[in-house]
Amino acid sequence: MAKRDYYEVLHVSRDADDEEIKKAYRKLALKYHPDKNPGDKSAEEKFKEIGEAYEALSDPQKRAAYDQYGHAAFDPRMRAGRAGGFHDPFEIFREAFGGSGSIFDDLFGGGRTDPTGPQRGADLRYDLELSFEEAARGCEKEISVTKLDQCDVCGGTGRTAESKTKTCPTCGGRGQIVTARGIFSIAQTCPRCEGAGRTIENPCRQCRGTGRRERSSKIKLRIPPGVDTGARLRSSSNGEAGARGGSPGDLYVVLHVKPHEIFARDGDDLICEVPISFVQAALGAEIQVPTLDGPAQIKIPAGTQAGNVFRLKGKGVKNVQGYGWGDLHVRVTVEVPTKLSAAQKAKLQEFADACDENVNPISQSFFEKAKNLFR
Repeated sequence: MAKRDYYEVLHVSRDADDEEIKKAYRKLALKYHPDKNPGDKSAEEKFKEIGEAYEALSDPQKRAAYDQYGHAAFDPRMRAGRAGGFHDPFEIFREAFGGSGSIFDDLFGGGRTDPTGPQRGADLRYDLELSFEEAARGCEKEISVTKLDQCDVCGGTGRTAESKTKTCPTCGGRGQIVTARGIFSIAQTCPRCEGAGRTIENPCRQCRGTGRRERSSKIKLRIPPGVDTGARLRSSSNGEAGARGGSPGDLYVVLHVKPHEIFARDGDDLICEVPISFVQAALGAEIQVPTLDGPAQIKIPAGTQAGNVFRLKGKGVKNVQGYGWGDLHVRVTVEVPTKLSAAQKAKLQEFADACDENVNPISQSFFEKAKNLFR
């Protein structure tokens, strides 16, 4: 019986790339695998056929020979040093699914990393609260973190000086135990050696053979000026110690800035509200306002209205990336007296009687608009 074209077998075009060919093979191999089709001779033959097609097209040398000579490229009588023959279809299946970077690695944690070798320590998170001034100006902080550090008795080896290591008898030194589940193989960390592949005859009593022990560490941090809530600082190598001599993880410090009694923040700018009296607003005045660097003077012109904003350039917060400083925006509110003496009331009434409609142009404009609305 004539063999079918390998590209037709895998349902791919002749210009398909390696990834397309592998994807097509995986799909068909799972569909026709004998374990999923027990007793089905037709499925078994198709499984062998797609394995043969995949082996030919996944190998650049064999694919080039097939494209040039067709099935004759693999005829023992005509090969003459060209592409070799075919292998067990089940071995091809295991290579396609179980090799480094396969879907088995992705799903069941196999693979690329040596489970018996050094393992990097875990990263840690620490939430740090700062005052408004500390965040704006920058500061230094010392924090205490409880974490797994390298054992100071055994130096992270997990064993005493006279102790010896031997291959784990449970996993045979692989660090994993593989359990077959039909056509799938599931790799699990060895419970005896915990993935090390070796066991220690006389483990360190201080860390019980783990090479790490929990303890509190003091860590100094430099907080740059201009940080805000949500900013994250990385303290390199201050995470947990690595297993079996692996490098330590990092410590990530997440900042939370407490609100200020006077200032609100908008990016690098500061906003504050300053009350002024009716007399200062009407006649004008020079007033003192707070800044992060101390008091500053601003001039209030006569006729200032409530809500007017005055800008003090460069009196905001330093940009955390170093791009200059923000500004301070002072919004004035006009304070109305709540308790007046009889003499004060009389003076105000006298002032009101002396006022004409041109004294309050904003009110005049508003009520003119209101009249037009109800006409």
